[in-house]
Amino acid sequence: MLVLGIESSCDESGIALYDTETGLLGHALHTQIAMHAEYGGVVPELASRDHIRRILPLTRQVLTQAQRQLSDLDAIAYTEGPGLAGALLVGTGIAHAMGVALNIPVLGVHHLEGHLLSPLLSSEPPEFPFVALLVSGGHSQLMHVTGIGEYTLLGDTLDDAAGEAFDKTAQLLGLPYPGGAALSKLAETGNAQRFRLPRPMLHSGDLNFSFSGLKTAVLTLSQKNPQTTDYADIAAAFQLAMTDVLSSKSLAALKATRSKRLVVAGGVGANKQLRAALQHATQKIGAKVYFPEMEFCTDNGAMIAFAGAMRLKHSGKTAGTFTVRPRWDLASVVAPQTIS
Repeated sequence: MLVLGIESSCDESGIALYDTETGLLGHALHTQIAMHAEYGGVVPELASRDHIRRILPLTRQVLTQAQRQLSDLDAIAYTEGPGLAGALLVGTGIAHAMGVALNIPVLGVHHLEGHLLSPLLSSEPPEFPFVALLVSGGHSQLMHVTGIGEYTLLGDTLDDAAGEAFDKTAQLLGLPYPGGAALSKLAETGNAQRFRLPRPMLHSGDLNFSFSGLKTAVLTLSQKNPQTTDYADIAAAFQLAMTDVLSSKSLAALKATRSKRLVVAGGVGANKQLRAALQHATQKIGAKVYFPEMEFCTDNGAMIAFAGAMRLKHSGKTAGTFTVRPRWDLASVVAPQTIS
């Protein structure tokens, strides 16, 4: 089964082709970072308009790369939500139009399910069940995953997500957009031990997160140490505090579920310090951590094509309604019914 994946939930247009027999055949991504940098953040209307310009040329590019034709497609998967409503509408509209024109199934995919399953695209994919740490600009969640569509929420963020905290902290330090990547780069030159920042909810007794207080602590610290030469140390201290919380909660989730496999997905999963900390921590307890390839940490079409292919393979059914879901709880995604 050859599935075209379309990702358009925010500021990146991603297209990919996934074959259930041979794997990923090709993918392409256009990021809008340069366009939104002028405004210091994503402008929804501009994002939507850019998706309109990019998706079809990217589709042609991927088809050429994979040496396939539109007529070869068996199905189309697209991001139904969550995300920016206008951006989602672009991908949804193109997917359904192509589906009607080609007379093939069209399937809406949950954006976070794509991230959650993206490590399965690796050469050494994890087996079910596992604990998943989803850390991105809009979400910080711990899930227990026992199969495709079988997700139990273990912990969630009560306020800012990890990626959001990275971006807002970077803005406080006067770093350019996108802030998270700039902060991580600055932290590499800093002394993480110079300043001590709080570890919110580290000992809360549950698996929830809270990062707004950490961001506020950075604001207070930067006001007391206004010299830009101090900012590298502040960035390093922030990154260490974030890493400590994410690592501690992830280990607690493994213990609670008696699992030996941890999957990390989402943009923050590309953070080098977080990767190193989780690899060290899981090794100490005899567990293993799995990461998606770096190119699949951020939003991309490959994860949507793969998630769509897995759902079609398990159920053979599609959700044919034209709809977008700017807000959509991953735990509400029902497992596909296996064909008897």
